[in-house]
Amino acid sequence: MTDAESLKTIGLKATLPRLKILELFKRSEIRHLSAEDVYRLLLKDNIDVGLATVYRVLTQFEQAGLLQRHHFESGKAVFELNDADHHDHLVCMQCGHVEEFYDAEIEKRQTRIAKERGFTIQAHSLYIYADCTKQPCPFRESGGKPSF
Repeated sequence: MTDAESLKTIGLKATLPRLKILELFKRSEIRHLSAEDVYRLLLKDNIDVGLATVYRVLTQFEQAGLLQRHHFESGKAVFELNDADHHDHLVCMQCGHVEEFYDAEIEKRQTRIAKERGFTIQAHSLYIYADCTKQPCPFRESGGKPSF
């Protein structure tokens, strides 16, 4: 299915800004992007889309389930494509770099704890905030991301 067809399937018109932003998330090596990151990357690709349009499209994509919004320690929202299996996040407190991970033991333990307390988990998010042990932190200069 093409990106245009994917957008139509979820009730969104396949406009140029929507197509370019979706393409950006699909091809980016960086999985967690803020609206400002998306805007800068589009400008770098000579795609003229206003920052307000970027915010609007990201919100539409989130509401449609294409993107997932996170609020890590920095307080600003970042988005990731909602295409991967469940995973949790490890966030460096020094620079904000985010690494995704999955640990079956953590998942089992959370399920067991919920069950012991009379709950059934429907969904969950786990963010672990830590200091990078690599000295110096390799991502500090770039604010947690490879440079654009």
